[in-house]
Amino acid sequence: MNFNHTELSGYLHLFWQFSWPEWIVFSLIINCFLYLFSIGLYVFIEKTCRKSQLQERNHPVTKSDFYLSLFTIICNSFVMLLGAFLWKNGWIVLGETQSVVRMIAEVMALLLLMDLLMYFFHYGAHLPFVYKILHRKHHEHVSTNFLSLFVLHPFETIGFGLMMLALLIGYDFSVASISVYLLLNLIWGTIGHLNREFFPASFDRLFVGTTRFHNQHHLDESKNFGFYTSIWDRVFGTYK
Repeated sequence: MNFNHTELSGYLHLFWQFSWPEWIVFSLIINCFLYLFSIGLYVFIEKTCRKSQLQERNHPVTKSDFYLSLFTIICNSFVMLLGAFLWKNGWIVLGETQSVVRMIAEVMALLLLMDLLMYFFHYGAHLPFVYKILHRKHHEHVSTNFLSLFVLHPFETIGFGLMMLALLIGYDFSVASISVYLLLNLIWGTIGHLNREFFPASFDRLFVGTTRFHNQHHLDESKNFGFYTSIWDRVFGTYK
């Protein structure tokens, strides 16, 4: 199966012509939409999932967490603007998706490579002198709520984004592959911060980073640093 690039190329040409004020507005709109999508998905699963809660109650929603989550939107928008700058200046080259198989391969590569990079980044965030500055706020959510995914220090948010941009500089991933990966990343992050196990128990044996897997990290901060999979925790002896 081959893709018709005409319409996609037209969109890329439109984005190429954006002025920077237009890029700023566009990035804020997109990231606000993704923020609301994540909250909506969280609430929907909480209302419809029949499984019992992993912890007795959800973490309370506070004003400080809400304001920090809004600042995370701004940080994600900054990363998007930086990506646009690198694209327009030739540092990032967008490849063509020639088939579904090629797109799936690129998405899987992004998932595994980002999972490895995020494992080390996350592990580093738990070093005592870094943890106090960067990561402690997120771990105030021993249990979780619909904002937990976005309760991050700005340097964490930007750090995750920079790792993604580094991969895009290193290889010409297609727009379709990048878009699918980013959507999966948001959905996975939302599900990972639920207070109900979303996945079947058998998925633990398939090296999937399940809801229980990440919830266990919030209970025991020395374990389960992976995001999409448990592969790297098993390899480096931090799996629980």
